[in-house]
Amino acid sequence: MTRQVGDVILDVKNISLSFGGVKALTDISFDLREHEIRAIIGPNGAGKSSMLNCINGVYQPQQGSIALRGRTFRHMNSRQVAEMGVARTFQNLALFKGMSVLDNIMTGRNLRMKSNLLLQALRFGPAEREEIEHRRVVERIIDFLEIQPYRKTPVGKMPYGLQKRVDLGRALAMEPQVLLLDEPMAGMNVEEKQDMSRFILDVNDEFGTTIVLIEHDMGVVMDISDRVVVLDYGKKIGDGTPSEVRGNPDVIRAYLGVQH
Repeated sequence: MTRQVGDVILDVKNISLSFGGVKALTDISFDLREHEIRAIIGPNGAGKSSMLNCINGVYQPQQGSIALRGRTFRHMNSRQVAEMGVARTFQNLALFKGMSVLDNIMTGRNLRMKSNLLLQALRFGPAEREEIEHRRVVERIIDFLEIQPYRKTPVGKMPYGLQKRVDLGRALAMEPQVLLLDEPMAGMNVEEKQDMSRFILDVNDEFGTTIVLIEHDMGVVMDISDRVVVLDYGKKIGDGTPSEVRGNPDVIRAYLGVQH
């Protein structure tokens, strides 16, 4: 792909994570360059979601470090990581099913709201002006994701593929520097996957957002990624461009299920 990527924005060094005696990740290192789409792939149980959980502060690795724009974050919770500019979508939708599309995406603005909860509830003075501005941002995201007809629809009544767009919209509302997408196309049909691929490319292009993507559909990964890191049993077995990874014997072995 001819996308113009910049300097390293996220640097993952020697991450190891264990649960009891079980090693989920062993000595994983890779970096992420500004404005790139970086895929993490691997068979089930390879440690992909665990890696995202380390990056966004859900898990605290026992070893290694993660730095965003040169600032290392250790022992940070997910809110602190979000405040630094990292947003996340989830494999299993964590939307508020009874709330409208607009209100779900508005929850992504919470980190950027300066008014206290009482002023927000009363919609008084500065809080009212602030909410109008936040709504303007959310409406732009709704237009961008082409879900205008559903803006007041409860999310639980929408088709699955559109719910995934709302999840993406909520993450975008945080205006992240780095967006972590955990299987954004899981359970989608071909048409929905094509739509979501287009939105991911557009987010990267129009918003300038740097993206880390976990995805099982190798066709999608090879089409939209700049670089791919491959995990297997919690270890890194490949890292490079899609064509380099595709020809890597260790990667082929892992996907064909040849015994280790």
